Amino acid sequence: MTSVSKFALAMAVMIGGVSTIAVAKDQQPAAQAAPAREYKLSKAERNAIAPLQTAVTAKDKTAALAALPAARAAAQGPDAQYLVGQLLLRLGLDTSDLALQRQAVDALIATSGTPQADLPKLYMSQAALASQAGDAKGAEAAMIRAVELNPNDPKTVISLAEAKVDAKKPGEAVGLISRAIDLSKAAGQAVPETWYKRALSLALQSKMGPESVKLSKELVAAYPNATNWRDALLVYRDTAALDDAATLDLMRLMRAAKSLNGERDYYRFASELKDGGLPGESKAVLDEGVATKMIDPAKSPFKEMIASNNAQVKGDKASLAALETKANAAADGKLALSTADAYYGYGEYAKAAALYRTALQKGGLDANLVNTRLGAALALAGQKAEAEAALKAVQGPRADLAAFWLTWLGQRA
Repeated sequence: MTSVSKFALAMAVMIGGVSTIAVAKDQQPAAQAAPAREYKLSKAERNAIAPLQTAVTAKDKTAALAALPAARAAAQGPDAQYLVGQLLLRLGLDTSDLALQRQAVDALIATSGTPQADLPKLYMSQAALASQAGDAKGAEAAMIRAVELNPNDPKTVISLAEAKVDAKKPGEAVGLISRAIDLSKAAGQAVPETWYKRALSLALQSKMGPESVKLSKELVAAYPNATNWRDALLVYRDTAALDDAATLDLMRLMRAAKSLNGERDYYRFASELKDGGLPGESKAVLDEGVATKMIDPAKSPFKEMIASNNAQVKGDKASLAALETKANAAADGKLALSTADAYYGYGEYAKAAALYRTALQKGGLDANLVNTRLGAALALAGQKAEAEAALKAVQGPRADLAAFWLTWLGQRA
């Protein structure tokens, strides 16, 4: 939310008009200056406000507080009420008295003498001061009014979102931050990374699964660094409760996005590949982990897994040509799928894609699974348009996973 210090800076611009009550009626503003506001004050109002103005100008808090009751009592018209509110605000700012600032802002909001254009800032200031005083309900109410008056300002909407958090309504805050993100995009403004991360954190806190996945996709689309990719895909994994096949495809994307990080990621992925009969891809993952110094090849269990993979890959790779022939002659696409997965693991993406297509043609499989893997293989083979077509064909529970792949594909040179 807008801090009290920022509020003070914003309000400082508004209090310059107070001195006009002491200006002679025939005094004209400088040629280039904006016209000064003309205040309609009765004699009684002018006489009662003058001592308050003198004390405020002198920064004499004691004298100002002594003159305040009479000034308030005399201020019957909107202009007089506005001037008293401005003077009280200046006194509160000069003396760093938050209670006086709060009184002044409340008074300025209450009087019709305050220009309508100033009300959004005043309500934001009212919210900030209420928050400072521990009044979360008052802060929320004030920010609701600020947004009603300025509905298309993303920063005002963000401030309301934070007021909702303070009011223990994180779910409502998520929707407001998403609204602020959309408003910024519509205005052609850059959306701060922190907005995506704040909304995602609150969505997870509120157990808003679909919204968490949506925000994860938006985060990596806007800020596609390795850390964000890892966080986004782990959020998706934990939210969507993926099966083993979908987990494999997600881990392949993590590797493609260079977001595997640390021993745990490399061990888990390499183990799942090895247990799934893909020693070539398991070896490639471990080799990458060694090259990036994420794992120590002399340390258990990596040492043993590396040795086992090395013993298997030669024979495994040599068997693929015969398996490919059988897959092309098979009645269904199951052997074509498993052989395509093996070719994918050895980095032979064009061959993998051809066999994934064979698997689709022969059928007997989940077409959404096959299209996911076909899209991934085509993407890594550099066939962007074909990859997009395959991934866009994915529907159902895998649609979000395909959307993540499409986002990554769109970021490739």
